[in-house]
Amino acid sequence: MENRKQIDIEKIKVIQAPLAGVSDKVFRYLIRKYYSHCLMTTEMISSELLCNNPNPRIIEFDELEYPLAFQLVGHKVDKMTKAAKILSPYASIIDINCGCPVKKVALSGDGCALMKNPSLAFDIIQSIKQETNLPVSVKMRLGWNQQEENFIEFASTVEQAGACFVTLHARSRAQMYEGRAQWDKIALLVKELSIPVYANGDIKTLEDAIECLRITKAKGVSIGRGILGDFTLLNRIEKYLTTGEVFPEPNLTIKIDMLKRHLKLEIERLGETNGIKFMRKFYSYYISSIKNASKYRSILVTIEKESEIIKVLDEILSIYYRND
Repeated sequence: MENRKQIDIEKIKVIQAPLAGVSDKVFRYLIRKYYSHCLMTTEMISSELLCNNPNPRIIEFDELEYPLAFQLVGHKVDKMTKAAKILSPYASIIDINCGCPVKKVALSGDGCALMKNPSLAFDIIQSIKQETNLPVSVKMRLGWNQQEENFIEFASTVEQAGACFVTLHARSRAQMYEGRAQWDKIALLVKELSIPVYANGDIKTLEDAIECLRITKAKGVSIGRGILGDFTLLNRIEKYLTTGEVFPEPNLTIKIDMLKRHLKLEIERLGETNGIKFMRKFYSYYISSIKNASKYRSILVTIEKESEIIKVLDEILSIYYRND
């Protein structure tokens, strides 16, 4: 496993960003199956949870996923270090979550709240590096709110602590996911740091990635929500950045095939009832391009049998191409 774990940060152009409750083992597996060589990242893992239960389902992974970052969230040096040590046999890199804006996370002192305490983030990074000998990266935002945008100072602190790169989501915690990501501020950070900076926020297409990198001059891009409904996106961006080739977006046939594979694997992982419930959040992304998409989503979220879902998906394809 040691060889599989190894990571060459200089070669990383694209990062699959963590999405809580979304980017599970199946999600990451499918990205690889659609040919991406990006750096994978697990869902956000609570250091408290991991210390109390060293083998939760959330840390399940497949060897196919390497190189693989495990993202930890927390604010206690001892717990974060212990959790990192639990993950160290498996992780290519430990990513520290300093960007989660969700109320129950941030108001407990975790996630973006760490940006209000740079010295604590410094101590967490140094302790994890010393105890695991793993590279450590940091996911962060612009700051707590518009009045407290300290992203340059904070990133400089984590660089001094030994972080190997930072990923900047170009919104403040107060913005959550509203408004446009401020890519120009990523450009400011790139000029200030000697370690790589990856751009995150509102990168949903190949064209977005090209424009973001033009503006920011970042080392690469980190993409989360843009992957939903299109597991080919990261591969298409990688291909363009390495070869200049532009590959087409997937058509509806490919997207429905993706959805069927996604559904099948989640049912295998969670069982039919729970797998289908889990998948309901994804339907709209896969079929957003069709006429009456909301009607079909309303039908799909009520179905409780895999075979019946497949029938509806086949009907969608039939109607779409009949009317095309």
